[in-house]
Amino acid sequence: MTYVIAEPCVDVMDKACVEECPVDCIYEGGRMLYIQPDECVDCGACEPVCPVEAIFYEDDLPETWTNYTRANANFFETLGSPGGAAKVGALTHDAATVSSVHV
Repeated sequence: MTYVIAEPCVDVMDKACVEECPVDCIYEGGRMLYIQPDECVDCGACEPVCPVEAIFYEDDLPETWTNYTRANANFFETLGSPGGAAKVGALTHDAATVSSVHV
């Protein structure tokens, strides 16, 4: 299990969660942030600092946003597990689910 960032983050990207993450597993896409599921240690530090309440433990993700579990994983299909977002920097692509969102 891991934490998932859902739709409220699209086009917001406050990044308070990035600053709080002790393992640097929150990566920046073009329109939202993504948690690398293999790097996340399930500490939960990111969840309470998110101002738009977009971060959920996978089992607690509202049903309307369950597709974001797969979207977070899809974002890393090509990127893999680079071992820290700071090494990679901001990226311009997004998962297909996110690219199609109109907010």
